[in-house]
Amino acid sequence: MMRSLDAKLAEIKANPRSRAFILADAKDADMAFGVRAPGPRYYLSARGERPARFSPEVWTREEFGYRNLPEFLDVIREVVHQGVVDIMLMSAYVNEQLTIKEGLFKNSTVTPAARANDTTDIWVVRHGCYTREPAQPFRSATIDHIQCGKIECERDGVSEFPGANLGLYSLTFVNNLEQDRETLLWFKAFREEAERKKFRYFLEVFDPNVASGIPPEKLGEFINDQILRTLAGVTEAGRPLFLKIVYHGPRALEELAQYDPNLVIGILGGSAGTTYDAFKLIHDAQKYGARVALFGRKINNAEHQLAFIEMLRLITDGRISPEEAVRAYHGVLQAKGIKPKLPLEKDLELTDQSMQYDGTAARRATVPIQNNPLASSATAPASSPAPQASPTAWPTFPNGAPNFEAMSPAQRRAYHQWRLTRRFG
Repeated sequence: MMRSLDAKLAEIKANPRSRAFILADAKDADMAFGVRAPGPRYYLSARGERPARFSPEVWTREEFGYRNLPEFLDVIREVVHQGVVDIMLMSAYVNEQLTIKEGLFKNSTVTPAARANDTTDIWVVRHGCYTREPAQPFRSATIDHIQCGKIECERDGVSEFPGANLGLYSLTFVNNLEQDRETLLWFKAFREEAERKKFRYFLEVFDPNVASGIPPEKLGEFINDQILRTLAGVTEAGRPLFLKIVYHGPRALEELAQYDPNLVIGILGGSAGTTYDAFKLIHDAQKYGARVALFGRKINNAEHQLAFIEMLRLITDGRISPEEAVRAYHGVLQAKGIKPKLPLEKDLELTDQSMQYDGTAARRATVPIQNNPLASSATAPASSPAPQASPTAWPTFPNGAPNFEAMSPAQRRAYHQWRLTRRFG
């Protein structure tokens, strides 16, 4: 079975005008956050809550508000079975549990991947101070452990490994000569090992995690030049499948996208923010040249992850606008009796999100969407009946299939809200 990732990469290479878009769910936060990594219990899988072991004389239920690992694994299983994302990024340990021991991805179009390094700027432990120091290179996982779960894989005649054969390697440039040179030496060693072991990887390039002397409006140019300068010395056999970078706006993204048609660019999601933040980000990034999006906390902190992922795919397929997607998503929550974290009007606001991994940088004031027709529609209480719609409310073909070309924006919104309510209700 061909994975959707490989099919889309081939399509993108063959046809630069293709709308093929790669969507990844980054469930690797246990390599950063510890107990908080599985996320709050906004959304549980269909299996429901796994009993947590805690003493009532020590904990209150409100204090014990994070999912545990069994619950987290159940959520990952559901996302993989949904089959909408193309990549599931995990820690080496979770990859071992689900890919190697369980065989979750054997008959799936979803490609398993593991975080291949954990630089110090993602050591976001409670009460720690590591993220305030310049990022230091470090690797917990080895390629062999990701591929086969042990210190040395048996490679004679082996074309496939029981584990993942795709990894995320991250770089953080801080505009300091010695620091950045050390970062590149570690990357060089990883690239050479990956090429020898036929291990595929994609490259994440973070913004500086400490003061770098570069004005914020110039960071996109700094990152673009670092990426192109770094990869200029890397031949095709050692280059990443695609990039994962902060979205610095249309100008910076288009500058990078036009430089080399063989360079597939992806954007990272950043901290959670509003639903509109996520939907607008993926829409705009695709418009200006991105072919990949990797969302971690934006998916993991959603009230209903499967519906949230479905909306992301509808946006990248060009079938629904970000504003329409927010309203349709709230319709799903209403149908399922899930109280949204924000009312619809607030969830339709665009906020300037910090792109630091630990999310410690202050946000700017929220900016309301101007002339937004959706903002005037107040959301109904979560307990209200689901909105009903008839398939005759929009144009259809003689066989009953929806005719998207003939639909108005309001009809498209009504159709997708009806379909998603039926699917998730």
